Amino acid sequence: MKIGVPAETLTDERRVAMVPGVLGPLVKGGHEILVQEGAGDRAGYPDQEYRERGAVLVASREGVYEQAEIILQIQGLGANPEKGLAELTMMRSGQIVIGQMDPLWGCKLMNNYAEAGVTSFALELIPRITRAQSMDVLSSMATVSGYKAVLLGANHLPKMFPMLMTAAGSLKAAKVLIIGAGVAGLQAIATAKRLGAIVSGYDIRPVVKEQVESLGAKFVELDLKTEESEDKSGYAKAQDEAFYQKQRELMGDVLAEQDLVITTAAIPGKKSPVLVTAEMVRKMASGSVIVDIAAERGGNCELTKLDKVVVESGVTIMGPDNLASTVPFHASQMYAKNISTFVQNLFKEGKLNLNMEDEIIKDTMITHEGKIVNERVREASQR
Repeated sequence: MKIGVPAETLTDERRVAMVPGVLGPLVKGGHEILVQEGAGDRAGYPDQEYRERGAVLVASREGVYEQAEIILQIQGLGANPEKGLAELTMMRSGQIVIGQMDPLWGCKLMNNYAEAGVTSFALELIPRITRAQSMDVLSSMATVSGYKAVLLGANHLPKMFPMLMTAAGSLKAAKVLIIGAGVAGLQAIATAKRLGAIVSGYDIRPVVKEQVESLGAKFVELDLKTEESEDKSGYAKAQDEAFYQKQRELMGDVLAEQDLVITTAAIPGKKSPVLVTAEMVRKMASGSVIVDIAAERGGNCELTKLDKVVVESGVTIMGPDNLASTVPFHASQMYAKNISTFVQNLFKEGKLNLNMEDEIIKDTMITHEGKIVNERVREASQR
């Protein structure tokens, strides 16, 4: 089957959905890989490397869409609405598109795929089961984001992270708090520890305490009670406003002691919960820094502005967008491995097999044969 890899069109997106080193299994499986010329340039993968690994270079984006039966992307329609809608004119009924679709937030846009007769798969909905771990793009990209968030914070902090004993005197280690102990949060903890900071981690899920402490960080425990702290997929579950209000009250004193705070709390398909109020920010020491990874959905800090740097009472608040794209070489490598494994799962004995009894296929398929077939996305689009 012909598999197409067009260049990404979202502004400042530097990743590419397929890298040369991952082409082997697909080529051996009998697939022809069509890559738009220059698609990997911004991620550090030149055209010649694709040719050497068996890909066919196509001069134009239109050429890729015209020939390919399957399209692989980083940012699909829901995640790239403006450019994505324009691309629909290049797509045809029966074509398959696989990528990050932001399907729960951009659920209404998914109707456009259905109306075009396109079969779409959203990799954000990969189920958290053992067999699907090698396809989990959210974990891969969160790993990159957690790492980069610490580097951004360190760059803006007017202090060094490690404790140092020098001829000019002793330097105290910086104090870093990571809010949210998912994949991004745990990677942030590990990175901050490697840089020599005194690191603490907080999460509403008590079960992650062991993971936080295994990385050498202190687990912050607040006197909060909740019946269910995580959903069936293992993600932190949204709580009511009374819970968040109590959490903010207790967290204020903890934040006041920190030099750097990194917030990572995101709820799939929903606005990010506000965990850090403007009042809490004003209690932090001048020169402190907040890096809000959840900025894309409004942010965990009340003062966060997407893709902006805000200074309030001497505290710097950063709301970076698409952090994974700022480390495009390795982010693309991880993503390509995920999506390649996903594509291979769609085939059985060399033939396309959209087996809806396969949990991975069932959970990630959004549209098929002119309809939205994913129950979660269909329900979200009707709200």
